[in-house]
Amino acid sequence: MFCMGASDFSKESRFLPRRGCFLEGAEIVRRTVVSDQQDRIMRLFIEEAKEHLDTLENGLVDLKSTMKDPESVQEMFRAAHSVKGGAAMLGLDSIKTTAHRLEDCFKVLKDGPVKQVDQTAESLFLKGVDTLKDLLGRLEGPFGLRNEEGEKLVQQVMPVFAQLETHLDKLASGKVQAAAGSGTPAAPTAGAVPANFAVEVMTLLKEMLQVFKQKESAASRSELTAVCVRLYKLGGKIETWQNLVKTARAAIVNPKNSYKVLAPLIIKELKEAGDLVQVGKVKTIVPSKNLLLLAASPKPAEASAAAAPAAASKQVALPAEPKAVVKLLLKTFNKKQLSEIAKLLVNAIKSSN
Repeated sequence: MFCMGASDFSKESRFLPRRGCFLEGAEIVRRTVVSDQQDRIMRLFIEEAKEHLDTLENGLVDLKSTMKDPESVQEMFRAAHSVKGGAAMLGLDSIKTTAHRLEDCFKVLKDGPVKQVDQTAESLFLKGVDTLKDLLGRLEGPFGLRNEEGEKLVQQVMPVFAQLETHLDKLASGKVQAAAGSGTPAAPTAGAVPANFAVEVMTLLKEMLQVFKQKESAASRSELTAVCVRLYKLGGKIETWQNLVKTARAAIVNPKNSYKVLAPLIIKELKEAGDLVQVGKVKTIVPSKNLLLLAASPKPAEASAAAAPAAASKQVALPAEPKAVVKLLLKTFNKKQLSEIAKLLVNAIKSSN
């Protein structure tokens, strides 16, 4: 029988891994697992924050109309609140602070006596969202969001929020009257738009055209509306231009309108309007009848007809996860259409029993 003495064991033990090595290896594995989990959580936060930013931007493009729908204002408040909560959990102080200030301002719209807003309120809200978008973009970048640059952006946007809160208080007290939508469009002030306005419009329209060439989907329509937001902000305070962009956006989000119909009409009208702004003929900018028809919301009688074909003819591929299905439906259909879809589903379930 083979036997090993104490002296032999001590010699052989030199080749056996020590307990400290096992502990070091386990710690490395633990840290790797924790790091992977943190990365997944951060990616999930960024993905959801982008969706919340889309909600905010889409609502702010036509805030006057959004104010008519309390649920839309509530949705914008929830979007800012969700970003704030996620950032707080991850220790992203600059994003948390910016989202918190936005949340406070939306709370004034949600709960306060402000019944109407004006162009100044829209512009100030958009500046706040732009800062939030900038912070998120840096977080997603290759170098991440550094504390010092985040703090710098927060300090820059704080006066904007202070001005917005003061302006909302004045709107609520009646000290400032929101401009009527039917009034004469204000002429552009010096420096209101870039000197090369038409060139910048064409750059954005080229981006829009590339998206129009993609397959029709909720995601590509979201990309198109994001370009509309940038075109809207490019116009400064030129109401005729912004009204045209709003009309184009309304036509894009209507799932009944195909890209083949939308692309040539919208590109042409925005291109011509950009040229008119460049030469100072802003009062002549008006949406065409065809664009207004495409932008019109479906009538109640058409809602059910629009819902079913949208799902059937486009053959949307539904995700496996229920939560993802809900997100897809919310992006694809408006509230009236979703209501009709729900009724159809209930009736189908009843008839199958």
